[in-house]
Amino acid sequence: MVFILELQLGVLVTFLLNKMSGVTITGVGGYLPPNVITNRDLSKKYNVTEEWLYSRSGINERHLAHADQYTSDLAFESSKLAIADAGIDASSIGMIIIATSTADLAFPSTACILQNKLTIKECIAFDIQAACTGFIYALSIATKFIENADVSSALVVGAETLSRIQNPDDISTELLFGDGAGAVILSASPDKKGIISSHIRSDARYKDLLYATGGISNRGGNIYATMDGPKLFKQAVIRLSETIDETLRINNLSKEDIDWLVPHQANRRIIDSMARRYGFDLEHVIITVGSHANTSAATVPLALYQGVIDGKIQRGDLLLFIAFGAGFTWGSALVEY
Repeated sequence: MVFILELQLGVLVTFLLNKMSGVTITGVGGYLPPNVITNRDLSKKYNVTEEWLYSRSGINERHLAHADQYTSDLAFESSKLAIADAGIDASSIGMIIIATSTADLAFPSTACILQNKLTIKECIAFDIQAACTGFIYALSIATKFIENADVSSALVVGAETLSRIQNPDDISTELLFGDGAGAVILSASPDKKGIISSHIRSDARYKDLLYATGGISNRGGNIYATMDGPKLFKQAVIRLSETIDETLRINNLSKEDIDWLVPHQANRRIIDSMARRYGFDLEHVIITVGSHANTSAATVPLALYQGVIDGKIQRGDLLLFIAFGAGFTWGSALVEY
């Protein structure tokens, strides 16, 4: 009887271990459209100095998609690089999640359009919309699918064409936002838990701090990004502090254990404020906002990609992703790269 119980227990443990696979980032990719709008361009349009523009944002330039480039096109370019970096065939991908606020169409999903561009016949494919926190939401969802052995690999993309929803007469949004895409390949790993933990939250009491003025159901005219900058800044600092504290506490870590902070690239002032608040050395914070601008859901994977290709982020490094966005949403992910 004891032998049978021990055998059943062993089978159960083996089953659970097989079901709860570790998840690692095996490939990264990024893409920025070649069309660049500099602060000099904006200074002429709005009759302000380049120095004033930089002092408000920490941004020097932003990349904008051409009229015939769509979010799926940007996602496709970044995905090809991530797939090549992972050394896999696209046909092996079991899931595609795209985090975006600027989908190609109301339907089908941009993820399905990307699936077609990649010539993947069958997989799980869908979009999620959590604004600038979207990539961390997507990363968390895909990780759960792989941990539960529903799929063995996933393509997770943050991609945006925010230039489509910029008010051409609003300097605050035209200064901050740009277009781009970043992608990662997640793969099951029996001996490494690369995605150590993820933490995603929202609080809709603050939905009016950042929103678009129209949509599919609410067709109120032009769809423009609108924000209350000072209040948004305050909430961002509060919520990012909470998610950093939660991540470190749950994993019994201190900030000194983090090799690289990879934050949402909203603007330089928020990044600097968070670094000072926690004592993160700016030399160990990936900062791309100056040349990428705020690409919403694409900022974190683009920053990760940039950190890798610049030789900063190395295999085995402990990374902390943090982001906040409209909703109000925020989140973090602790990752061993």
